[in-house]
Amino acid sequence: MKKILILANNSTGLYNFRFELVEHLIKKGYEVYFSLPESIDDEKVKLLIMAGAKHIETKINRRGINPYKEFQLLYNYRKLISKIKPDLIITYTIKPNIYGTYLAGIKNIPSLMNITGLGTAFTKPIIKDLIIHLYKYTCRMAKIVFFQNESNRKFFLDNRIVDINKTVLLPGSGVNTFKFKPLKKEKLNDRIKFLFIGRIMKEKGINEYLNVANNITSKYNNVEFYVMGFFEEKEYEKVFNMNENNRIRYLGFSSDVRNEIAAVDCIVNPSYHEGMSNVLLEAAAMGKPLIASNIPGCKEIVSDGENGFLFDVQSSKSLEEKIIKFINLNEETKVQMGEASREIAVRKFDRNIVIEKYLEVIEDII
Repeated sequence: MKKILILANNSTGLYNFRFELVEHLIKKGYEVYFSLPESIDDEKVKLLIMAGAKHIETKINRRGINPYKEFQLLYNYRKLISKIKPDLIITYTIKPNIYGTYLAGIKNIPSLMNITGLGTAFTKPIIKDLIIHLYKYTCRMAKIVFFQNESNRKFFLDNRIVDINKTVLLPGSGVNTFKFKPLKKEKLNDRIKFLFIGRIMKEKGINEYLNVANNITSKYNNVEFYVMGFFEEKEYEKVFNMNENNRIRYLGFSSDVRNEIAAVDCIVNPSYHEGMSNVLLEAAAMGKPLIASNIPGCKEIVSDGENGFLFDVQSSKSLEEKIIKFINLNEETKVQMGEASREIAVRKFDRNIVIEKYLEVIEDII
């Protein structure tokens, strides 16, 4: 039985966006191992194990750059690769991409690297140069490099990081359009509700969202703003603790956001950069209008004026204009926008499209 090893940096991402791929690989007869920092007690890890995959706990500091811990991760990856002896390695996110692909290369194991977004590291000049250098080296060792949007692929090609013949473009991670489908919204009052879902940090646009929420709730009595996610940057926990505006509410973190998406009128993603926004894909599949930054990873999902609105990235003024524009739409137009979102999700981003491309590449290799 051929063995596939998946290296990733968190269980939520692997389960939420790649569970169906793992299932298909197991059904195809592959022995699937997955390495994550979470222990066997983690809920998502348990679900992956129940599907038939085999878990290896490997600690990762996702955002840290402590040299000792980085060498420790490299050592741990080397040890588990030597023990499992996989026929193929699949990597997600920057550290698994670089360390996993490097080790696969020196052990002559084919690897599939996934660029799910450029991330924070590419916004910091000194770190950016180092990351580009490391990616240039490791991309030579990868069999295929998957990209989730054309802009990210162009960046890698323009900087001569990867050979074009190794690149494959995917429609993001795709979305399970059977799991995420329109649900009936209970209209408890006449308030228009907006929802931000994501890691709560500056680069996800939380400042702009809160600025606009405060401005609009001071002008309109029938509007509410909600935030859902975990505090990636802890200073925002204090911001919400001090919030006295009862029409801006923090909902905490949830591993299943379908009920929260169903309960609102519009999803807002003010992020500064994305690979392909999973939040927008899930909301689109559930038939919701969308408002998002006009950036790669969002503008592929949001057709301006058709299923929502795009606004200038990092601009509170532009975001406020688009939210007010949505508030003033009639109900029929809002319904039509939601229907357009669902159609786009099913036609362009169904997860089966992504899985079929993976299986085609994997079967060609092993």
